[in-house]
Amino acid sequence: MGRKVHPIGFRLGINQPWEGRWYAEGQNYIDQLHQDFKIRELVRKSAEKAGISFIEIERYPSKIKIVVNTAKPGILIGRKGETVKGIRKNLEDLTGKKIDLEIKEIVNPDCDARLVAENIANQITRRISYRRAMKRAIQQAMRQGAEGVKVEVAGRLNGAEMSRSVWLREGRVPLQTLRANIDFARDEALTTYGQIGIKVWVYKGEIMPGSEEQLEETEGVYVSE
Repeated sequence: MGRKVHPIGFRLGINQPWEGRWYAEGQNYIDQLHQDFKIRELVRKSAEKAGISFIEIERYPSKIKIVVNTAKPGILIGRKGETVKGIRKNLEDLTGKKIDLEIKEIVNPDCDARLVAENIANQITRRISYRRAMKRAIQQAMRQGAEGVKVEVAGRLNGAEMSRSVWLREGRVPLQTLRANIDFARDEALTTYGQIGIKVWVYKGEIMPGSEEQLEETEGVYVSE
């Protein structure tokens, strides 16, 4: 079962928080959900080189609070805060509400599953050997304190005629243990032979159910604007 269920969705409400924190019913729910997709897409496109991992959205009656988790807050903020001001203005135009935008720095980007997957995808796109990219990513994550890392790539690897999947693992990755703090992400590398899918699991240790404070301490610190 642990192999088939999304590791983060499997632990929601136990030791993983929701990325979108709001409540709505009926058509309002549909509209706000699609708006969340547009908000995340706009923020990512506005700062593609900022190493954005995940974007948290909280809705209030008169405003929307957006927390952007990034490995390079300086790029996202921009010179004298120009980039972040432009993003906030675009978000206000999109939503029609006041935007409270916060930036949270990722202390260990080599242990963030999404950033690891993006890094591997970029290397494969630049025609670096997939096996070399996987090994390097795993070594860096283990050096930064991860207790286990698993990486899987699938597709026409090295331009082979038949697609296949290859995975590498170092350390422990207990997918069925609910108290395990497992970060998971997917990405795709666009090559001349087609798309190559990448999955990354990073095991960061155990968190007892309900201890969100401990989870926040391991993720990073807030950067004031």
